[in-house]
Formats: sequence, C-alpha cells, structure tokens
Amino acid sequence: MRQQAVNFDEFGAFYATHKDRCLRATVASGVDPARAEDAVAEAFARAWARWRTVRNARSPAAWVVRTAVNADISSWRKRRREVGPPQDERSDQPDLERRSDLIAAVRRLPKRQREVVALRYILDLDTATTSAVLEISQGTVSAHLHQALATLRADLATEGARS
Repeated sequence: MRQQAVNFDEFGAFYATHKDRCLRATVASGVDPARAEDAVAEAFARAWARWRTVRNARSPAAWVVRTAVNADISSWRKRRREVGPPQDERSDQPDLERRSDLIAAVRRLPKRQREVVALRYILDLDTATTSAVLEISQGTVSAHLHQALATLRADLATEGARS
C-alpha cells in the first residue's frame, strides 16, 4: 500500500509541475486549443496507467505531449469518419479565442519543425533529449530549429508590416 502512495505523490508532483507546459507544447505542436485540454488530460491518464515506464523515459513531459498529439489525431480521424469533413472552425470562434500571431505562425510550420519548437522552447528540452524523443539526430534537430526560426521571423515580420 505504501508503494502506491509514493507513486501517487510522485505522479501528482509531475502533473502539477508539467500540466501547463504540456498543454502549451501540445497547442504549439498543432493541436487545436479547443481540443488540446482533452488530449492532454487523456495523455496524463495514460501516463498514470503506465507511470512505472513513463517516469523512466528520457523526458516524461515529452512523452505526455507526444501522446496528447497522437490522441488528438486519433480522435480527429474518428470524428472525421463519423461526421464527415469539418467546417471552417475559425469562423465560429469568438474573437478572444482566436490564435495569436505567434501561435498561428508556429502552427503553419511543417509538423517536424513544430515538434522541435515545442520541445525545445516550451518544454525547454536540450538538443540531445529532443533528438531522443523524436528519434532523429541532433544535427537534424538543429537544422529543423534553424529553419523554423527563420520561417517564424519572416512570417512575423510580414504580419507586422501588414498591421
């Protein structure tokens, strides 16, 4: 019984420390903000169920983000089969819930670049850990990050010039 309490305390501390950062990283990885909270909650539930394995991962927070993104993709595929293609979601969102210029620019990046930006800047992982989580070389992480930052600078400069 004591072993279970220790795991709960450890997981509770992990959850309290990483929930918000995982949510931000999930949104930056391309998950719609309206669905991100559900996806992150699902990912944390899966992490709890596999806590002995997850806690030994190189980055448990990155495991949660990747699981949340995958859960959202699975959910999206299921909804797509059930109700057909989605309508333009942006048109019926209140103005206050619209994405900021930065989040919108990040979401326009290619998938791998979004993942690298989310892991490096939102979860604050180093290059080696990001490389291990994404199963790509450290040089590839650096190249994706360089390309993503150049694209973001150009996009945000263009947005600023239009305003």
